[in-house]
Amino acid sequence: MTTFTRRGTLAGLGGAAALALTGGSAWADLYPSRPIRMLVPFPPGGPTDLVARVIAEAMGNDLKQQVIIDNRPGANGNIAVEATAKAAPDGYTLVYNTSAVSISPALYPKLGYNIETDLVPIALTATVPLVLIIHPSIPAKTVKEFIDYARSKPGELSYASTGIGSVTHLGAALFQSTNGIKAVHVPFRGSAPGLTGLAGNHVQFMTDTVNSAHPLINGGQIRGLAVLGAKRVPVLPDLPTLDEVGLKDFDIGAWQGIMAPKGTPPAIVERLNAAVLKALQDPGVKEKLAIQGATILGSTPKEYGDYILAEIKRWGPVVKESGAKAD
Repeated sequence: MTTFTRRGTLAGLGGAAALALTGGSAWADLYPSRPIRMLVPFPPGGPTDLVARVIAEAMGNDLKQQVIIDNRPGANGNIAVEATAKAAPDGYTLVYNTSAVSISPALYPKLGYNIETDLVPIALTATVPLVLIIHPSIPAKTVKEFIDYARSKPGELSYASTGIGSVTHLGAALFQSTNGIKAVHVPFRGSAPGLTGLAGNHVQFMTDTVNSAHPLINGGQIRGLAVLGAKRVPVLPDLPTLDEVGLKDFDIGAWQGIMAPKGTPPAIVERLNAAVLKALQDPGVKEKLAIQGATILGSTPKEYGDYILAEIKRWGPVVKESGAKAD
């Protein structure tokens, strides 16, 4: 981890010119000198927002400047990502992006940004596994029983998602195609309305993030069948993973990370990465994210960039098979 030290002021040069002439170390020495804005592509109180706020607060404590959450929902996260891509590359505008950035290239015929050329990765932060949930009226207590039931009613069941092309949509689509299920997709504007639709039996099943779904599962309004992640989650300890019930290679979650505009000085990228990694190791952060069912990750900037590219390759064929399209 790089350590930065203050080297004093630079006489005879204006601020911007001084920073340009002295390279990355001066950027790091002076950064941050004011609050940092972190755009969150989804509404306040949603699963992404909840995790972002925990990490932002801890980052602010380390950086000695407030990291302010700025919610910019819409277009499957693309509004916030595009705004960040077009912002000044000075380290004061970040985006708390999700797995949506790996889905959008295949989902949208035209984007207002290029994830590889317009943004720079800071760090992979966490992932929130998806959980397979059904309405209690369905006579199934296990994944196998649900698959058999759904197969017996082709086209009769409907499933919710948080939007066309979202990871909740594609997670359910992949589950169906793998198991020979045909159901009707009903997109909602986020987890909360989707879960309300499921609890009201307007739709019969859904794959949603653990941190959104577990209160309703524990309350009995909906029934959880399995976690679509590699491990069981502490908030739902009795739910098996799909791997445990015989469905292999189903590790699907809403992963999250932080990016900045391309051109952000490497020294600032390093400083932000260090702040993120320190936040993720904070006992208070660990406890708060564990309560939400989130799994802490962490990475170098390069590791995160490589991860995004691998996920783009992974989700491209799934989007094509699902037939999902967005304008």
